[in-house]
Amino acid sequence: MASEDVVGKTSATIANLAEEAKIASEGVKAPSRHALLSICKSLVAGGVAGGVSRTAVAPLERLKILLQVQNPHAIKYNGTIQGLKYIWRTEGFRGLFKGNGTNCARIVPNSAVKFFSYEEASKGILWLYRQQPGNEDAELTPVLRLGAGACAGIIAMSATYPMDLVRGRITVQTDKSPTQYRGITHALATVLREEGPRALYKGWLPSVIGVVPYVGLNFAVYESLKDWLVKSRPFGLTEDTDLSVTTKLACGAAAGTVGQTVAYPLDVIRRRMQMVGWKHAASVVTADGKSALEYTGMVDAFRKTVRYEGFGALYKGLVPNSVKVVPSIAIAFVSYEVVKDLLGVEMRISD
Repeated sequence: MASEDVVGKTSATIANLAEEAKIASEGVKAPSRHALLSICKSLVAGGVAGGVSRTAVAPLERLKILLQVQNPHAIKYNGTIQGLKYIWRTEGFRGLFKGNGTNCARIVPNSAVKFFSYEEASKGILWLYRQQPGNEDAELTPVLRLGAGACAGIIAMSATYPMDLVRGRITVQTDKSPTQYRGITHALATVLREEGPRALYKGWLPSVIGVVPYVGLNFAVYESLKDWLVKSRPFGLTEDTDLSVTTKLACGAAAGTVGQTVAYPLDVIRRRMQMVGWKHAASVVTADGKSALEYTGMVDAFRKTVRYEGFGALYKGLVPNSVKVVPSIAIAFVSYEVVKDLLGVEMRISD
């Protein structure tokens, strides 16, 4: 008799679980066509923003990398103006945009993934934050935005890092380089053949460490400034006035300035580590036969850079980078929002 009761209770329990599972499954809906279209539009907007912003400042981007990796025994680039003039004189107009095609091939998917990841991470972090008692109506704070931006930066950077490595090498090679990478595919194949798969991720660790404050602060400062301007309405802004493109550019410029200043030394170390192991490296790295430094890791790269070139070497190329990054970040944010508005994608994250 007891066994029959047990069997009856077990059967009832199984039936209840089956019913609950059925109800739960009915509540789970596949992504709607509208949701998928919104995701595609968001990715397109991010890709366009990245391509437009990087092409606009391509000459400064190339000069920055040249200043970061040039051999200290044979200085060819001494500053922003002199460096740009030297490139123009020795390589012509095309030299100013060398490596930009590879950069766009990297930055378009990178930017697309970064902006999309930021929005999704923001939603997820905000949802988790609202689960805590007393935070049911909370909105995104600068700290939460910093976390979402850091997640987005790590995901996007890791997904496209091999492209960043070959882009850096193509950017620094000149017509006098012993061997030439003929393009992205040839560069990737050459690195794999001569240095192995791990070489495609040289400098990845300082990149991860650097991308947290850089991308995190970019998003946190930009979104927080916009929210502050919308809510406080300073400088004569009326309540029904949307932020102008100029105001958004200023917010983006401020975000870029803060982010790049904090993370710049890690960017220098990353570039130098990417040049290690490059057979027949560009003359700007080898200094016409004079050996470049070898690094066993991130800490070793920091130590040798400071020991042999001084602390200031960690900020080589900062001036052209500052000139570049402010308009670049500003254009990227504004381009993203303009394209999303044109495509009709909802921008609100905190809803």
